[in-house]
Amino acid sequence: MIGLDTNVLIRHITQDDPVQSPRASALIEGRLTEDEPGFISVVTLAETAWVLDRSYEYSSMEIATAIGGFLQTTTFVVENEVEVFFAMTALKQGRAGFTDALIAALGTRAGCSTTMTFDREAARPPGFSLV
Repeated sequence: MIGLDTNVLIRHITQDDPVQSPRASALIEGRLTEDEPGFISVVTLAETAWVLDRSYEYSSMEIATAIGGFLQTTTFVVENEVEVFFAMTALKQGRAGFTDALIAALGTRAGCSTTMTFDREAARPPGFSLV
C-alpha cells in the first residue's frame, strides 16, 4: 500500500501544475493497483475538500464527486470509508460541509452520543449539538 498526501490528490484532480500534475496522475493511474492500492486518510480527505473549496472554489457537488471517485475506485483504500461516504452524501445534499459531517460521523462511530460545538453551521448534520 502507498500512502497519498493531499498535494498528490489536488494535483491529480485539478491538473493545474505542468510538472506535478502528470507525475501525480502517473502514480494514481499507472502505479496503483488492487494489490498495491493508494491509502487515503480522513485527514488527507478533509484537507483535500478544504483546498478544493477555498483555493479552487469548487462547488459542493464537484468536491463530493471527487471524493466519491476515491470511494468507488478499487485502487484506493479510504480510511473510515463508511463515515467518509456519510460525509460526502451530506455535502452532496447540502446538509453540511464535508469536514463537519465527517467529524459527526467519526464521533458517532466512536460511540459519542453527540459532538458539542459552538458552530451553528456545524450543528446541522445529525450527531452535533450546540453548546
